[in-house]
Amino acid sequence: MAKMWAGRASGDTAAVADDFNSSIPFDMRMYRQDIRGSIAHARMLKKQGILDGHEADAIVEGLNGILRDLEEGTLQINLSAEDIHMFVEEVLTERIGSAGKRLHTARSRNDQVALDMRLYLRDEISQIRELLRNVMRALLAQAKANQDAVMPGYTHLQRAQPIVFAHHLLAYEMMLMRDDGRLKDTADRMNVCPIGSCALAGTTYPTDRAFEAEELQFSRPCLNSIDGVSDRDFCLELLSALSILMMHLSRLSEEIILWSSWEFRFIELSDSFTTGSSIMPQKKNPDMAELCRGKTGRVYGSLMALLSAMKGLPLAYNKDMQEDKEGVFDAVDTVKMCLRVFAPMIEGMKTRKDKMRLAAKEGFINATDLADYLTRKGLPFREAYKLSGQIVAMCQERGIGLEDVPLNDYQAYSPLFSEDVYESIRLEECVKRRISFGGTGPESVAMQLKAVEGFLAEA
Repeated sequence: MAKMWAGRASGDTAAVADDFNSSIPFDMRMYRQDIRGSIAHARMLKKQGILDGHEADAIVEGLNGILRDLEEGTLQINLSAEDIHMFVEEVLTERIGSAGKRLHTARSRNDQVALDMRLYLRDEISQIRELLRNVMRALLAQAKANQDAVMPGYTHLQRAQPIVFAHHLLAYEMMLMRDDGRLKDTADRMNVCPIGSCALAGTTYPTDRAFEAEELQFSRPCLNSIDGVSDRDFCLELLSALSILMMHLSRLSEEIILWSSWEFRFIELSDSFTTGSSIMPQKKNPDMAELCRGKTGRVYGSLMALLSAMKGLPLAYNKDMQEDKEGVFDAVDTVKMCLRVFAPMIEGMKTRKDKMRLAAKEGFINATDLADYLTRKGLPFREAYKLSGQIVAMCQERGIGLEDVPLNDYQAYSPLFSEDVYESIRLEECVKRRISFGGTGPESVAMQLKAVEGFLAEA
């Protein structure tokens, strides 16, 4: 395929250089956005009288035909083209003649690729946000079903205080809500149109950049043409938001892996989202959760690679910026794949409330409530704390729980103890007494469920 930039150079580039320079193997995925942007550009050129109306109409018709043929599979992308922009323009010129060569008036590949990336990522963010909501819906259903499932809450991976499983899952809902907000903010900030910036300095043609931006549903054209072609912080911001999202999925994956182990047995994953062992027939491996955890580093890598590529670039466009695409595309694909598997994995997850409660009973996680009981009776908290610790040590020596200590033994530590201590340290009562805003108490959990429902209803 002839080089569209032929003219200045008299010699041919080496085949290995052509391969090295080519981006079409990965940027061909933006063909819809490239054609959409070119149609808007042709309409602007017609409106401004820069192109003859008949020529502009022929260009738009030709571009629509290329899009249709690509979608139907009757036209295949030629991988010998340098990039998707050159491929579309070459096919257009072949089909409608010299009018096709006029399409590139008042634009450069520099602003064209910046436009395509914004259009493409704007579309992808919309899809990612919907997939994220599917995960949130699955978590919401599990949380609703487990409002009464008492389990240990952990700090330092040590049993700490009693909570309900719903409260634990709702913590992830809060994180995912913020992830959605970051994605929305990223989309809003990238929704500025770079087309018309041309190579870097704008153009001598009387273009209407506001018209073109409106045609493509951007909020406005970019204010500075150099910024329009040399900025990739929208890619970095997206990679950052995706990295944080993957970090949250990875943390939940880690807990799913722990919870499904024989050491915990809090949950059981569906056979549809586990695998077996080639030599150990008893195994049921949480491979999907492990893969999500593992792929998190892959998304982090894309962020660090692009930060490194951009950190020393002078303005305006440099070929280094072609390195924005593969990492961003891979991160987008990876996140979408993880979200697609996560929602049904959560939906099919069975909870073992009996195992959760047993773990809560064995961990002395009602020791704080024992101290609070004494505090309500008038003992200063620090003294109550020390006394409760001594009672826990005694229970460990005897191999019993706090609820199994005879009343006369309690009263040997303090005369403040009476029969009502057993109700105060009952796990369900410990949860119920957590009445503070945002806590694990029933009213607070119900409020959190309602907040997530409201968030999802607004989508």
